[in-house]
Amino acid sequence: MLKVLVVDDDAGLRFSVREALGEKFEIVEAQDGLEAMEKIKSTNFDLVTLDVDMPRLTGLEALKLIKEHDPSIQVIVLTAHANIDDAVIAVKEGAYNYMSKPVRADELRDLADRALKARSLISNIAASAPVLTEAGRKIIGSSSEMQKVFNIINRLSKVDTPVLIRGASGTGKELVARAIHYNSSRKDGKFVAINCSAIPENLFESELFGHEKGSFTGAHERKIGKFQYAEGGTLFLDELGEMPVTMQVKLLRVLQEKTFTPVGANREIESNVRVIAATNRNLEQMIKDGRFREDLYYRLNVVPIYLPSLAERINDLENLVNSFIKKFNSAHSKRVTSVAPDAMAVLKKYTWPGNIRELENVIEHAFILENGSTLTLSSLPESVLSAVGVALRWDESPQSMDTPANADDMGADSGDDADFDSDEDADLEISAELAGDSLISIGGDTLDFNKHKEAFEREFIVKALKTFKGRINQTALHANIPKKTLLRKIEKYGINARDYTEPK
Repeated sequence: MLKVLVVDDDAGLRFSVREALGEKFEIVEAQDGLEAMEKIKSTNFDLVTLDVDMPRLTGLEALKLIKEHDPSIQVIVLTAHANIDDAVIAVKEGAYNYMSKPVRADELRDLADRALKARSLISNIAASAPVLTEAGRKIIGSSSEMQKVFNIINRLSKVDTPVLIRGASGTGKELVARAIHYNSSRKDGKFVAINCSAIPENLFESELFGHEKGSFTGAHERKIGKFQYAEGGTLFLDELGEMPVTMQVKLLRVLQEKTFTPVGANREIESNVRVIAATNRNLEQMIKDGRFREDLYYRLNVVPIYLPSLAERINDLENLVNSFIKKFNSAHSKRVTSVAPDAMAVLKKYTWPGNIRELENVIEHAFILENGSTLTLSSLPESVLSAVGVALRWDESPQSMDTPANADDMGADSGDDADFDSDEDADLEISAELAGDSLISIGGDTLDFNKHKEAFEREFIVKALKTFKGRINQTALHANIPKKTLLRKIEKYGINARDYTEPK
């Protein structure tokens, strides 16, 4: 259960907060800022509600100490109406938000939920290990350096400057943008995301700035653009490197002048929007090639964040996998607790061209196929296994799991799926047979093991499905094939089990 520290010298107010939040959170109380700091240093808290006017240590002083100790702790400031100015200062110093007394329970619960959602976004960013380049030095955040990551988001959330996020596809660039937005003073405004690569060049200006009715062919009615729609919030421009040069000029003007003109209009509209851009392109080379404006680059590149690829920080993989296991246990109502050692060895050896997004998809794929509490080798996608040189082969005997006399000729099985050999490149074997049938014969001039192995696998599965009328569970049970393996092979060979069901 998440922990909340309620700090106030008024016992009645502490009681009100406990009543409001006590059902969802574990509540701890402190009478003033000094007592609060003692408890924060000895216990991990997710959220603090903090009074501004307290003896010994004021709320503003306590806030600074809390953020120095652990920037990840979310703080909600509670204050009398007369002290609203102090509350606004507290938000600028890192508090999530403030509320005026007397406290309304429903409003406090809603604010607490939003604060913890914003904190969760930052925790996910820590897994993405951003790099902040500032004043010529790099601060690297990773799963082992969470505090630095929290500091990065904390810094960017206090300012309103444009942000440029760099990194390969799938590294979590939009996640970074959302975390900055939902922890900034614009958190109550809209977060509007737009993919620059998905917009036709002739519609780009209209998409960003809107248009008047009749301003061009097909403009049958007036339309507001994304800049106007995101007013007061954040506009996230993904795949910035795909933006046409003509639009780059107009984007630069909005960033500098804070105004824009809709297509076909004679009026200027003021813009109060923070721009966060992201790209996986080499902008520096694009500038040299004349495909990206240097002045726009420097306007956006005030505080760049670099997201390394998953292959560059493979030591974080286990923590990422565990976070996805928690996510999909909830989504799929399962109780997966671990990953088999051989499966984890494969995950670590794979190069992850799709980065974190691909890893998430692979773990969900394994969840769908896995029936037990451990994600096993055979629940991983065929593409991942083959990419690291692992093949799940079927040998001649499903029943015998003992090591054969000639270990050079045949691998040893130890369960439904073979264990991962100490040699990472070792082939893995799954055995199965349909008693009494010789399914294929080897003929022709070509003796290609993989070719004939796959032919056998496909024909075996087809014959088994025919025998058991296309019923997956019956086929897996009686043909001695783990169900997850059967499903994976059916997908691999493009077999449709329904083709073998009995007609109704």
